[in-house]
Amino acid sequence: MKDSNFLKENNARHVWHPMAHPADSQTNLPTIVTGGRDVFITDVDGHEVLDAVGGLWNVNLGYSCEPVKQAIADQLNALPYYSIFRGTSNDKVIELSYELADFFAPDGLSRAFFTSGGSDSVEVALKLARQYHRIRGEAGRTKFLSLKKGYHGTHFGGASVNGNGKFRNAYEPLLPGCFHIPAPYTYRNPFNESDPARLAQLCASALEDEIAFQGAGTIAAFIMEPVLGAGGVMPPHPSFMPMVREICDRNGILLISDEVITAFGRTGSESGARHWGVQPDFMCTAKAITNGYFPFGAVMIAGHVAEVFEKDTSGIASIDTGYTYSGHPVGAAAALAALAEIRRLKVHENAAARGKELLGGLKGLQERFEVIGDVRGEGLMCAIELVSDRASKKPCAKDLPMKLQQAAYEDGVMIRVSGNNAIFSPPLIVTADDVKKILSGVETGLKAVSG
Repeated sequence: MKDSNFLKENNARHVWHPMAHPADSQTNLPTIVTGGRDVFITDVDGHEVLDAVGGLWNVNLGYSCEPVKQAIADQLNALPYYSIFRGTSNDKVIELSYELADFFAPDGLSRAFFTSGGSDSVEVALKLARQYHRIRGEAGRTKFLSLKKGYHGTHFGGASVNGNGKFRNAYEPLLPGCFHIPAPYTYRNPFNESDPARLAQLCASALEDEIAFQGAGTIAAFIMEPVLGAGGVMPPHPSFMPMVREICDRNGILLISDEVITAFGRTGSESGARHWGVQPDFMCTAKAITNGYFPFGAVMIAGHVAEVFEKDTSGIASIDTGYTYSGHPVGAAAALAALAEIRRLKVHENAAARGKELLGGLKGLQERFEVIGDVRGEGLMCAIELVSDRASKKPCAKDLPMKLQQAAYEDGVMIRVSGNNAIFSPPLIVTADDVKKILSGVETGLKAVSG
């Protein structure tokens, strides 16, 4: 490895970082991570910190998951690559599809279409939703509905159903026929409603109103995250997703559950849809499917949807989309090993227990620090929203979250800031002591910005 001076000098000269202004990366040098073990990462200067970000919501089993590492190494020796386009397959992708169908059976999902990651999974789900209606003779169902504040990746389809202008504005015009309804975000919503159950009803009513306005026969699918993640961790009332499911069913609209973040245990259940007692028509997965060790994803498809495709005799159900790395044998081997560990460790149970501790601790900090306007969480998805004034809910100064992050980092905890939110998504194997360390680091950060 080149020495630390070389890495620091050259990072922003030749790398454009995702979700960052190129000039900012040159002025404010990124943290250069060179090592990882258990739930910790180490930077180029040898500073080790507890990773309360979990990579990017994806390193659920930590950085020392040997079964996944060994599976990758073994597969590289056996078959490092081959396509699964029409006419060829590989052993690992067949095994994985079987195991995923078993894992997601309670969600009613029995088929898998493999991708290279989360944005790919969303793109495929949107395409398949339109194709499903076309096969059934309803080619006019082309529109998509989604939630404001929702995040669905970076491809043109995903950006079009995204509900945050930050990920849309620079790339417009986007895909036509995409419309948004208010999110069940109790802290800020157009109804000025703070009761979660009532807000869920109001958002569901807004969905029904939009369907009536657009015409149910023009809408292909509604896509939502069971818990809004990148938008600031916004858990809905438990009644919301079941209401959405009923509305979609009544209007012939498919429900896509975007679980790039929530699948495989993060909410405290094996999937986000299952957490709310809902069976979706499609589920988008990625991230934790390989514990972040290999770029990989899967769109899971409900049995009744699969039947429409598989019984077609006209040829219109030919799936003419896919990726060079769809069903990559190394990724499939990694996913098989990760899924086995997810099941063995029952990480969703630990996520539920540790999530309660983390959320409770953050609420305790809210009582002590006026800069925290709101605390939200579900399982090991938590966030604090930072404000300059609690009464008006005015967002904090733009530089404050970064100051909080830096102080926490120096104290041994990596957290993620997005806008005026600090977001927590640690590996699902964290212990109670790890949670205490995260809270201690956050407290240090809050003291630094509240002085």
